[in-house]
Parts: sequence; structure tokens; C-alpha cells
Amino acid sequence: MYPADLVKPMREDLTNNGFQELHTADEVESAIAKEGTTLVVVNSVCGCAAANARPGAKASLHNNKKPDHIVTVFAGVDKEATDKARGFMVPFPPSSPSMALFKNGELVHMLERHHIEGRPAEMIAENLMDAYNEHC
Repeated sequence: MYPADLVKPMREDLTNNGFQELHTADEVESAIAKEGTTLVVVNSVCGCAAANARPGAKASLHNNKKPDHIVTVFAGVDKEATDKARGFMVPFPPSSPSMALFKNGELVHMLERHHIEGRPAEMIAENLMDAYNEHC
């Protein structure tokens, strides 16, 4: 587990931009079960989360169509919530950072770490916007 002081600015990078933090399995289950579309960002302390994932997720919200709900769990910190979120992302293996779009509780789009690492935030945002345009 990472110290709270270390991850605070990484959490705030998303929460200050409208993402709701989920800390428990029940919160994750409730969020994904909501009607409409939900983007789940599995946040991380790694460099690709800072350089690519979080900026890409935030930039993706500058689209005409966007998810009804935007939430985040933090890998290595909120173990229960992260494990529950990853359970909804099966058959994709656990990875962080990662992003999943759900529609009425069903997984409809997934970005794994290998889709994020080494790709510019703009490309990640475009990928997500394409998914929003199709599913939102």
C-alpha cells in the first residue's frame, strides 16, 4: 500500500476534474450498476498514469458525448475497490493504469495498460471519445 500523502496529488488530479473516488467494493458495484454509461479509471502511481492515462482521461471529457458517470479506483491503495472493479473487467487481465467504459453495467470498451503506456494522452483521449460517440 502506498502512503496517503504520496498518492494525494495523483488522486486529486482526477477528483478535481469531476471523477468520484470509490474506496469499497460496494461503491464500485453501485457505480457500475447505475443506468447509463460509466467510465472507470484504475489510477496508479506509475509514470504512464501521470503522463498518459490521467491527462488522456481528462481530455476525453472535452467531447460532445461523454459518460454519465466518471469514477476512479486507485491500484495499490484501495485494494477492495480495485479488485471489485477489475472483476467487472474480466476477461481482461488486471492492469494499471487502465480504463473501462460500462453501459448499463456491461463492459463495452477497455483500455489496458499496454494501450496506454507509450502513447500520448491525445491518442488515449481520442480512443475514449470514439467509444463515447458509439456508446454514450
